[in-house]
Amino acid sequence: MPAMADTLTLIRPDDWHLHVRDGAALQTVTAHSARQFARALIMPNLRPPITTVAQAQAYRARILAAVPEGLAFEPVMSLYLTDRLPPEEIARAAQTADVRALKLYPAGATTNSDAGVTDIRRIYPTLEAMQRHGLLLLVHGEVVDPAVDIFDREAVFIERVLTPLRRDFPELKIVLEHITTQEGAQYVRDAGPYTGATITAHHLLYNRNAIFAGGLRPHYYCLPVLKREMHRRSLVQAATSGHPRFFLGTDSAPHPAHLKEHALGCAGCYTALTALEMYAQAFEAAGALDRLEAFASFHGADFYGLARNTGTVTLRREVWTVPDALPYGEGATLKPLSGGEALVWRLDNRSPEAA
Repeated sequence: MPAMADTLTLIRPDDWHLHVRDGAALQTVTAHSARQFARALIMPNLRPPITTVAQAQAYRARILAAVPEGLAFEPVMSLYLTDRLPPEEIARAAQTADVRALKLYPAGATTNSDAGVTDIRRIYPTLEAMQRHGLLLLVHGEVVDPAVDIFDREAVFIERVLTPLRRDFPELKIVLEHITTQEGAQYVRDAGPYTGATITAHHLLYNRNAIFAGGLRPHYYCLPVLKREMHRRSLVQAATSGHPRFFLGTDSAPHPAHLKEHALGCAGCYTALTALEMYAQAFEAAGALDRLEAFASFHGADFYGLARNTGTVTLRREVWTVPDALPYGEGATLKPLSGGEALVWRLDNRSPEAA
């Protein structure tokens, strides 16, 4: 049996689903992503949401100002789809390289989604414009029907919304984000070249038992929620399969610890601090470390029609304990997922090698 390698060097990866918030919080979390990733697709669900190209460009400038000196990091921006977002804004987005996609949040599905789409048919003119101009549709794939069990909302969304949407817009590039189910993985495999999916590290490493291990653990609560072990295994198989339409998207979502540990705790797991280490752990457990680079560094760039990165990052085999808490913004605390736990890979402390 071959000896385990002590280092793992990858073409510098991209994160195709990231929340960095704004203001003081933005200053805290941007560095964690910039030291690992060359690019990140930034989610637009601020308050108020990012719905215009001008707002996206201003937000992008604030993110770039928060990148530590010596690191190269490119925010790729998205707009927030609402029932009233005009097709004319799509034409403006297509004229700039800053905005690549629009995000569909079903109204009420997750954090800051109250301004989201109430009926997919209302945005068909906007979707038609997106298909015509080559902008991507990013989908939070859950129905919000209270009659549907929370663990079934992704599968029902695929049946009720995504399947007819795919039929009506056959050449619209769609990313089913943070898939969590066997049904989601199978749908993407079968859907053809215009449909891709991101997979988070936490959905690869944990099933829904993690939320309740030893008590209620709010830092493992996210939306879509962690699912059964059979679904986790399906996601691992998809991510490690080498299939080119599955790619890395952390969905890292920072919240102050006191709001996560609240009676109505926020949905979202903060994984940006240790994202690559967590993905490496999941791929190694599956015996597929040799396929991590394609999943993390190639598939997403290819699907978005962008050049692959040429710099590198290096992970070293080292058992270490993730910090329990970090300073966050102005006087708050941020608790990373897997805080206090041991990881077996660690990102080299040196800056990423530039292209």
